[in-house]
Amino acid sequence: MANKRIIVVGAGGRMGRMLIETIHQTEGATLVGAIEREGSPLLGQDSGLLANTGPNGVNITDDPLPLFAAADAVIDFTTPASTTHYAALAAQARIVHVVGTTGMGSDDLTKLEAAARHAVIVRSGNMSLGVNLLAALVKRVAKTLGEDFDIEILEMHHKMKVDAPSGTALLLGEAAAAGREIVLDDAHSVRVRDGHTGVREPGTIGFAALRGGTVVGDHSVIFAGPSERITLSHVAENREIFARGAVRAALWGHGKKPGLYSMMDVLNLGDI
Repeated sequence: MANKRIIVVGAGGRMGRMLIETIHQTEGATLVGAIEREGSPLLGQDSGLLANTGPNGVNITDDPLPLFAAADAVIDFTTPASTTHYAALAAQARIVHVVGTTGMGSDDLTKLEAAARHAVIVRSGNMSLGVNLLAALVKRVAKTLGEDFDIEILEMHHKMKVDAPSGTALLLGEAAAAGREIVLDDAHSVRVRDGHTGVREPGTIGFAALRGGTVVGDHSVIFAGPSERITLSHVAENREIFARGAVRAALWGHGKKPGLYSMMDVLNLGDI
């Protein structure tokens, strides 16, 4: 069976370079395109040299159209504006679009849903196996414990991260909300506490974000009940876990019907 032809967008960033390295190491996957923004100083450079895998002949470009026309999948850890643009291109090309971009708003998600009518889009706030297994467990625990237990989600990331709560924290919050059969909206989520806040509203899901140093990603979901607490945690030690999950999603999506999928689908965790 022929290798799946994969494009990496944002190829010059930390995740982009990790993805190039992971594709190089993955059986059944071949890098056929590496894209950066217009005007990037990396344009024209060999992406393999950039990712320290040795020259691969795939040079960094800012022209996605010919690449999308000849690819099976694109992996995207960029910005909301870039992601919606690439989703439209993936829909035109009828290829798999793996989205690890965080900080997307409702308008961005609406555009992804529209693109998913023609493309296989796999979107997740976190691509790692461990985090998605954690989310499945959070859903089950939230369903089992009910509102006698308050739910708090604590996350920490490196000082360069620009959005909060993290996409992973929101993924875990959505899992907890699903377990309680509610929607994670303003009525059920608390993002900020400052000053005289009053008592905690029953049934809400709280978030706290810490930033500093070079932390890849720490997440804990705390279920605080009468006289006892349950804490479920995940610690990311290297971005490689996200890259491996994203490449796995790209390979999984090939041949699937167009639609909007998650890593829970890729890992078959929906029945946990």
